[in-house]
Amino acid sequence: MIDLPPDLLRLRTLETFLQLLLDEVRRAIAHAEQRQAERQRDIEARPPAPDWLLELGLNRNSPPVQVHVGGCWNAGKRSKGIGRDDVLRALADGVKACGACRPDSELGYLEG
Repeated sequence: MIDLPPDLLRLRTLETFLQLLLDEVRRAIAHAEQRQAERQRDIEARPPAPDWLLELGLNRNSPPVQVHVGGCWNAGKRSKGIGRDDVLRALADGVKACGACRPDSELGYLEG
């Protein structure tokens, strides 16, 4: 148990201090709840991840590097979302399938 001062003046001072501290904590809680709600709205507003990714070369004249399943951990930063037909076309054109996510297996694509 905490030993409180016996006199009224110090008890009132302590009460005022604790009220100010409680108000500050409540403001901090409200601010944290607002930030959390904003983060949640941002997450919900994100577009869905693409089903397929095409990893592009180093510059705009370079051919594509690999094809990935959407969300593949191995996809590079220069990846863009593409459709199923584009994946099949890229594989037919000789673009390498990622060895980690195996988009060719996912599509049932056999070379040729």
